[in-house]
Amino acid sequence: MRFTPEFLEELKARLPVSEVVGRRVKLKKAGREYKGLSPFQQEKTPSFTVNDQKQFYHDFSTGKHGNIFDFLMETEGVTFPEAVERLASMAGLPLPAATPDAARHEARRKTLHDVMELAAKFFADTLASRNGAKARGYLADRGILPNTQLQFRLGYASPDRFALKEHLGNQGIPVHDMVETGLLIGGDDIPVPYDRFRDRVMFPITDARGRVIAFGGRALEKDVPAKYLNSPETPLFHKGDNLYNIATARQAAHDGSPIVVVEGYVDVIAMVGTGYPGAVAPLGTALTENQLALLWKMADEPILCFDGDRAGQKAAWRAAELALPHLAPGKSLRFALLPEGQDPDDLARSGGRAAIEDVIAASRGLVDVIWAREIEGGNFDTPERRAALEKRIGELSNAIRDEVVRRYYCQDFAERLSRMFAPELARSPYGGGRGGGNYGESPRRFAPRGGQNTGRFDSRSGRPQVAASAFRGPYQAASSQLAASSLMRGQRSAISRREALILQCLLNHPWLLHDHLEEAAALELPHPEAHRLRAAIIAAFAADHHHSPDVAEQSEKLRADLERSGFSQVLQRVDGAITTGAVWAAKAGAARDDVLSTWHQLVSLHRQYHSLLRELKDAELALGDDASEANLAWLRDIKTRLSEMDGTEAIIEGFGELSGRFQGSA
Repeated sequence: MRFTPEFLEELKARLPVSEVVGRRVKLKKAGREYKGLSPFQQEKTPSFTVNDQKQFYHDFSTGKHGNIFDFLMETEGVTFPEAVERLASMAGLPLPAATPDAARHEARRKTLHDVMELAAKFFADTLASRNGAKARGYLADRGILPNTQLQFRLGYASPDRFALKEHLGNQGIPVHDMVETGLLIGGDDIPVPYDRFRDRVMFPITDARGRVIAFGGRALEKDVPAKYLNSPETPLFHKGDNLYNIATARQAAHDGSPIVVVEGYVDVIAMVGTGYPGAVAPLGTALTENQLALLWKMADEPILCFDGDRAGQKAAWRAAELALPHLAPGKSLRFALLPEGQDPDDLARSGGRAAIEDVIAASRGLVDVIWAREIEGGNFDTPERRAALEKRIGELSNAIRDEVVRRYYCQDFAERLSRMFAPELARSPYGGGRGGGNYGESPRRFAPRGGQNTGRFDSRSGRPQVAASAFRGPYQAASSQLAASSLMRGQRSAISRREALILQCLLNHPWLLHDHLEEAAALELPHPEAHRLRAAIIAAFAADHHHSPDVAEQSEKLRADLERSGFSQVLQRVDGAITTGAVWAAKAGAARDDVLSTWHQLVSLHRQYHSLLRELKDAELALGDDASEANLAWLRDIKTRLSEMDGTEAIIEGFGELSGRFQGSA
């Protein structure tokens, strides 16, 4: 570690905690300490304290506690080395170098960063000048507004072969540095180096700390060899080790936004414009292992968004195969397919945020993508072909290095294979009615938790009955209870009462999102309108950086924002879906503790209900394949538990006095 304890102590001595914290939190002196409102959640009464003498802060509302390094990591989502570097810069303390060579290397990189920063400013100034009219026209045609151009520091490289070279030369930058950063094309066979980027809209590429390290240029003329041109490999830039928009996305992920991987620069800009600040893109290559590692540092399950054509499907398969060996507990990928012929930019402009949300909401897990690829168009009408499929599936599972994840993948694939082929084996005089003993004898053998049967077997053709795409095809329920349930996404005409109560909690008490954003975002809301409204609530909350301390005012502003966004009718349907006053803490005016208790119970019951619905689906499939007493008892047990949950939205006995209610009232 290059930061010695002595260096870290010197930093803490130079920077009082109150100075570091005071840049983000308004502090007031209180005796020997400072007090302020928590930076980690919304509150009215200050519970956040800073003690310079003891060199720590403590937040009584969340229990968070630490020093200046912890504060930067908590509030800005940076790593420890980055926190140290930022604080050293703030203190004017030079960073120690491990060796003289390391010091020279660091100084050289700093010089090259300065060169790239000057180039980015020159391109931005050119875009804003009279010479940038053509580029501004192109950006306007793509719907990229001036404020967005400033946000992404877009620029323009003029057609002149020496415009950038002459500008940087006037700033005292050596030609060698311009060549080394990839800004000029030079070499032994090129006597006079010239600008690499000419007559192109320029997209600065930054590292995770926001420093410009490369450029992508989009040609404005049609007859050029490359529509997009990226910087070459340089001491600052290795295209397989970085992602476009990574600095912004990392902060967005820290704040609770999903990470969505799209194909290009304009797609990223479109996604950010529709409320997905965690959008990133590879830099002219297919996804690499290093980029995958970067994604997993930001999110446990990044969403890869591909075009809906055949090429997009193949790209999804390549990414899935790349990820398989590196899967770890909790670390995976999700895949979303766009409508055929549209990229994120097209979809955002034609359908807006709702269209993007629908695509993201329909994303599927990696296991579904792998399974779909293996059975798509397959003919499994002989034992040998079925054995070949099982062998391929086994090889894919065995590629997973983590033992625990590998075991669960083997189990999931075995159950899918069993579901796919067991009906055929049950009719065989040699099948034993249960598909053999390879996949277990439990009456719940057909019930993988969270799995999905994406291919039903047709004994006459030997092919899956349903199209094997993992991105389509609702499950057809065997019972009327399941058909009417909220599991059947998009099948219901009304928002369920529990969904409405969850949404009403968020609408009337937006402060819940400070601590429960990820929990709220992850809840299954199968009704499309409920799903879209939940996303809009989160987006509106995230966009309001100056939350009012008054809850009623905050709720009123949130509803007004949603109505302006076209959600008036949905809001009315949410309010209309609640036909009982039993869960009173979801309403406006309830005390904070009562709201929290109700929220936790609503979420818990909602999750239990959906878990039971998935189990009901599995039980119905199992009973259809084997009408045994054990499977029948299993199905009855699930239906009993579901009926017990009907009408139970939250248990409110034992609290409510803070909201002016007597204990035990309902």
